Formats: sequence, C-alpha cells, structure tokens
Amino acid sequence: MTDRPNILWYCSDQQRFDTIAALGNAHINTPRLDAFARKGVAFTHAYCQSPICTPSRASFLTGTYPGANGVTGNGNEFFPREQESRLLPHRLAKSGYDCGLVGKLHLASAAHGVENRVDDGYRYFQYSHDHRGARVYGHDYAEWVRQQGGDADELMVPYQTKNYREGARVATFGGLYEPTASADNIPPDLHQTRWCSEKSIEFIDKNRREDQPWMLSVNAFDPHPPFDAPWEYSRRYDPETLPGAHFAASDIEQQQRLAAGGIDFQSEAKDPAEWEDKKLQASYYAMIEQVDCEFGRILDHLEATGERENTIVVFMSDHGEMLGDHGLVFKGCRFYEGLARVPLIVSWPGHFSEGVVSDALVELMDLAPTFYEAVGEEVPYYVQGKSLLPVLKGETQDHRDFVRSEFYGAIDYPDQTHATMYRDRRWKLVSYHGKDLYELYDLQSDPWEHNNLADAPDHQAVKWELVRKSFDATVQARMPTAPRVMPF
Repeated sequence: MTDRPNILWYCSDQQRFDTIAALGNAHINTPRLDAFARKGVAFTHAYCQSPICTPSRASFLTGTYPGANGVTGNGNEFFPREQESRLLPHRLAKSGYDCGLVGKLHLASAAHGVENRVDDGYRYFQYSHDHRGARVYGHDYAEWVRQQGGDADELMVPYQTKNYREGARVATFGGLYEPTASADNIPPDLHQTRWCSEKSIEFIDKNRREDQPWMLSVNAFDPHPPFDAPWEYSRRYDPETLPGAHFAASDIEQQQRLAAGGIDFQSEAKDPAEWEDKKLQASYYAMIEQVDCEFGRILDHLEATGERENTIVVFMSDHGEMLGDHGLVFKGCRFYEGLARVPLIVSWPGHFSEGVVSDALVELMDLAPTFYEAVGEEVPYYVQGKSLLPVLKGETQDHRDFVRSEFYGAIDYPDQTHATMYRDRRWKLVSYHGKDLYELYDLQSDPWEHNNLADAPDHQAVKWELVRKSFDATVQARMPTAPRVMPF
C-alpha cells in the first residue's frame, strides 16, 4: 500500500445542495450518501465559482477563479495550453500518481460528442460527455452500450437542436421523459451512470506499481436535464407527495425585470406549475437516487479491495439546477442558492473527522489545495483556493468570511452578461455589471431569496458596503504573479 493516499473524486452534474436525505431532504432516498456523510465531513454551504459547467470545472481542477484562468464559459474550442500544467491531475501525474477519468471532462466544447484535450494528466481516459450526445468514435460509453448488446442508436436519443440558444426549448435538451414499466428510458444496466461505476472499478483494478497511488475523477452526467430517470428509479417517486419549487408571486416580476435587462438565462420565468415542477422534481430525485446507488458500488469495491482506508473520497457537483425555483429551470446568469450551492462531502477514514456537518463557507476551488497538502505536495503559488484540511481534521470550523461566484458571458446567448456574486454569512449581493442592476438578499430572514432588497431605501448602506467588498474581492481574484524573489 502506498504511503500517499489515493483520491476518488466523484462529481455529479447539476445537482443542488438540498438533495441528500441525511442533510435535511425528507423526500429523497440517498442511503449511500447518507452513510457516506456519517463517515466524513459534509459541507452544507459549498459554492461553485461559476454556475455553468466548463468554468466551474476549470476552476476546481486548477484551484483558480474562472476570471483568473481565462476559462469563463461553455463552448470554447480548447482549454488554454498555458493552463494545462496547472490542472491538478497533470501535476499529480508528474509527481507519480496514476490518474484516470471516467465520464465528462468538459474543459472544452463537447458539442460534437468528444472534446479537444490538452496534457491533462489522465492516463486512463474513458470519455462520455452525456448519454444523448453523438455516438461517434471516442464516445466510450456508446461503445460500451454496444458491447453489452444494447442499441446505442436507439437508446441514446440525440439532441434535436442546432444551437445552444434554442436547446432549452426542445425536449431532448431539457424536457421531461416519463417512463413506464414497458416503455423505459435508458434502463439502469445500460445507463451512463452505471457505466461510470463499471469503468471506475476497472481503473481501480488496473495493473500499476504496487506502491503507486492513484487519482480517479468520476463525472456522471446525471442529474443534468433532460429529466429522464429510468423506470426502476422513477417509479419510487410520486410527484404529488413532493413539495415542488420554492416560489413566491413576486418572483415573476423580479425575473421579468432581469429579463428586460437582457440578463442571459436558459429559460423564461413562469409559474412552476407550468413547468410541471413536481414531475421534474420526481425525475430529478430519481436520477440522484441512481447516482447514489452507483456511487455506493464504487465505495463497496474500495472496501472489497482493501483500499478504502487509504483513499480520500469526495462527492460533489459542479453547480446546481433551478428546478422551478423563482419560476426558472436549468441554469444561466443567476446565483440563487439552488444554482450556486452544491453538495460536498469529504472522507478519509482515520485522518478526517467523521459524522461532522459543517456550515463553513466553502468554495469548490478549495479542493485543489486540500488535495495538494493531503498528498504532501507543495501548493502552487497561483492557487487561489484555501485548503480545507483544518476543517476536515476538526482543528477549526472557521474557513472563509465570504464566497464568490462569477458569470462572464458564460453561455452562447445574446447579451453575454457579466455578473458576480458575493455572499457572506448573512447577505448575498449579485451585481449585473454595466446594467445598474443588483440583487440583495438577507439570507437570515429570506433564505430562498424572494425579497430583493437592492432598491429598498433602508438597505442602501448595506448594499453599497457589499458593493465595495465585492469589488475589492473581484480585484483580488486576479491571477497571482510568480513569487517575488528580488526587489526588481
């Protein structure tokens, strides 16, 4: 056994923070994540650095803000070559780790079924952006479906859209697919989430030097829309028993105001019932339950092979999903809790605290320095994240005074909106730059952000104080320069 820990880094896609039973959701079934949380530290206030896939993933894989590393949106032709040496797997591979990836990478555009890679450090590479993409050479999940005797062309219904802007208005992109016992969506045994577990187990069992540590990035596509859970999981949820979206009548007016300002988003606001929000919620929860089951299978294999005690395991997501909150579905330039706040659970038996629920303010880019320190590597000078080790070891519960998130023209929409979020223990400020538009929420009295106080006369002092703090934090979020060694 190596004297440096392995790392299993499981990242679901578009999973909200409030989707784990043990952390307060009485309507979802997540037994494996519940048990996992009892063996680790669960962070209830973890925030992504952009509410869109590519900039979020580039951020937590480098430990830097999107605006600092230059990867600010989806659809980029390639990941910047000058940033490849700052990718965590690249650096760990150079230090002797055997690195693997299963599922999504999404550091560059994946619209054609595969994406351009740089020297990312992954020796083992089993790629599948999603279960509906192009069934082309290089889409390893599609090939696996064929090997299992499945018809990939029939199961993997392609997106029927020519561009990202119209995608949210077509069913294959984000619609609801209600299965039945006789007319299923992709069944569990052929599902991409199952494939992720199968290939993860394959990687763990791969021949490598006896003393060589490994890092595995597992990136399932679910519960990203479309809402198309398999029947086996879908049948377990009755939409009528679910609470539905967080919504107030004032939300429509607020969203219309933002839409009038041109703020980019993948959907237009309407009453959640028009989205069939409870049915969406049921399918979304069912997809998460399947993720829960398959994540558990990987943990079981780690136990069976005797590697669990020497493996840091992380479960998280890249960003959330509106799911009808405020009348919106999908994602875009908003920073509501359901979109910017994600699950994060970290476990390393015998080294990290167990059964701890931490409300520390955390940014996903804090994981990179955490990993570097845990494996005995020096934290690179450019890393902007802050190591979580003191919290994980129970030395403190204080971590950050505030968290940030950025949206810099992140989706292929007309306005190319630029906005930033600044959130401390009580307040959240969202600044839509160049718009003279703000959102200000008192999260103590209004945790689901229905009452925008930005124009309230009695909140102008706190608003402008937060604008100043947010501006200062944005300036400090630039890419650090190389360490100074001489006066000139």
